[in-house]
Amino acid sequence: MVDTPPPDLPLLLYLTTKRLELRDMTKKMGAVYVDFVSGALAYRRRYGGGRNQALAKAIGLKHASNPTVLDATAGLGRDAFILAHLGCHVQMIERSPVVAALLQDGLQRAEQDTKIGPLIKERLQLIHHDAQQWLLSKKPQPDVIYLDPMYPHRQKSALVKKEMRLFRAIVGEDLDAPALLKAALACAHQRVVVKRPKWAPSLEKPNFCIESEKTRFDVYST
Repeated sequence: MVDTPPPDLPLLLYLTTKRLELRDMTKKMGAVYVDFVSGALAYRRRYGGGRNQALAKAIGLKHASNPTVLDATAGLGRDAFILAHLGCHVQMIERSPVVAALLQDGLQRAEQDTKIGPLIKERLQLIHHDAQQWLLSKKPQPDVIYLDPMYPHRQKSALVKKEMRLFRAIVGEDLDAPALLKAALACAHQRVVVKRPKWAPSLEKPNFCIESEKTRFDVYST
């Protein structure tokens, strides 16, 4: 950890006494970090709608059914954590070393929590790898593969959240999303689910869609 960050670095991974943070050194915005214990995820865990929420329906959570899930675009791990909370065993794949470091830090801190620590240890696994290469080489057969590629640009939209702006600077535009979908369709045992904004086109024509207020889940049966 450095007390005074170098002035010529636009983005910086900063290790505080509490957590690992991604900081934008060019703008006055808060740090990005992974927090499975408190904040927005704690609220979503309690009041997000359980198995009645759109994400759970798209994955195929019904009654006692807990499909195995491979989240091939883990990001900050929020959807993966909710699925684990609802009973799924989830493998998270993240190719960006920066984002993977943030995720690993968040997982390690969450494992120490008395309430969700056992859940984290039992149901969430992080794999730092390129998802397409992983699928093509390992040929796993999870029940469901979940994709949440970088949202496409929208010319007249309001500024996206700080996480998305920083993610674009780090991981780019996810131009290989169609190829990743193709690889996922060859591996998933039951279905592939792709998260999209409501206004965005589908990567391919899905079998059906499940919509929430601002999001659409395109479901591809395999």
